[in-house]
Amino acid sequence: MKSADLLADAFGRIQEAVHEAVEGIAPEGLHARQDEGANSIAWLIWHLTRIQDDHVAGVAGTEQLWTADGWADRFGLPFAPYDTGYGHRPKDVAALRVESGELLTGYHDAVCERTLGYLSTLREADFPRVVDTSWDPPVTLAVRLVSVVSDDLQHAGQAAFLRGCVERGAL
Repeated sequence: MKSADLLADAFGRIQEAVHEAVEGIAPEGLHARQDEGANSIAWLIWHLTRIQDDHVAGVAGTEQLWTADGWADRFGLPFAPYDTGYGHRPKDVAALRVESGELLTGYHDAVCERTLGYLSTLREADFPRVVDTSWDPPVTLAVRLVSVVSDDLQHAGQAAFLRGCVERGAL
């Protein structure tokens, strides 16, 4: 198995986890929070998808689907167009509202499709390429993509936990 294949498998698993966390949950469940300082399922899925969109577009040299394909307009959120949720405060989390989970999974599916398409173009020799010199040591393509997988899996797990709380009536 090559590196791109392994990463494609990981991103496919993230997509499955996103669908499992969101499908069949009513909007009030998507927005439920353990307390005023906590994240919601909707915010977690939106954020992990925004990070993936932002970071993959950055290394691929393309515009984010969020803006290029009109997802920002469809969501209609009170955030700047390139906001990914990084550094959001509780009031920002509360401001993220969606009418259904289909909007979240639709955006995620589009980003996942683009991610998998990008991965299919990579060769082993591409992974050591430095993509960010603002860190010490500089970040390679391999490290950036693994970082996205790690962040996405953590947030997908948090969303799955919250779904369980919603289903048990604990939120």
